[in-house]
Amino acid sequence: MLVLLQYRLWLGEGGRRSVAALEQRVAEQAHENDGLKQRNDALAAEVEDLKSGEAAVEERARSELGMIKPGETFYRVVEPEDATPAGPDGDAAP
Repeated sequence: MLVLLQYRLWLGEGGRRSVAALEQRVAEQAHENDGLKQRNDALAAEVEDLKSGEAAVEERARSELGMIKPGETFYRVVEPEDATPAGPDGDAAP
């Protein structure tokens, strides 16, 4: 009887081995939950920022969608890759 109880305690279902495996899974899940909670907090802050003001919406529309306000003129400055910067008197810098 004692051997049977010891077997169930150490190796059987609900024994030490399965409890240790479950504790490890719980720790892994808690770690994953912490990461997801941080992600959710960041998304909630972004949503609140977008709801609270037009500045965030405007900045996002400008950066992600390339939108401009009515009456604005969009200028794109493209510098050549091999150009040397000019000095203060207009000459090429050394």
